[in-house]
Amino acid sequence: MTTQVKRVVQGEKLRGAEKMARIPVKVIPTEEIPRKPDWLRVRMPSSPEIARIKKTLRDHKLASVCEEANCPNLGECFSNGTATFMIMGEICTRRCPFCDVAHGRPNALSPDEPKNLAAAIRDMKLKYVVITSVDRDDLKDGGAQHFIECINETRKESPNIEIETLVP
Repeated sequence: MTTQVKRVVQGEKLRGAEKMARIPVKVIPTEEIPRKPDWLRVRMPSSPEIARIKKTLRDHKLASVCEEANCPNLGECFSNGTATFMIMGEICTRRCPFCDVAHGRPNALSPDEPKNLAAAIRDMKLKYVVITSVDRDDLKDGGAQHFIECINETRKESPNIEIETLVP
């Protein structure tokens, strides 16, 4: 019995079984998924602040690692007006089993992303920002120049901001 592996199409996100299908080590799931204890479950809050931050991200065509990785603390961070920006698209070229970011063939980098990122940070009036990215093994420099452009543009718009980068 062979399993059909889906062809990877540029710009298409692969998650779950499709993402893991090409990894040679297979994990056979149990019959029944154990329930998480109540104390471990996080309720996804809905507030005007969360909606405002999500709208700002969409308006500036940006992604947050909080959303893409299905972070359970998204409500807490967004409610406090903080976000970790994920640059270079929403599709990663790697398929790490511990990460929930989609895998696939990413689209070309957006030349507007550095300006969009800087504008969003300015509009959100952030004093401290974290910038990370998906892995981009398809780029010759892995996206290093794009990081530089995003940081420089952010410093132009918000000269007093503190920037933390999490480079894959």
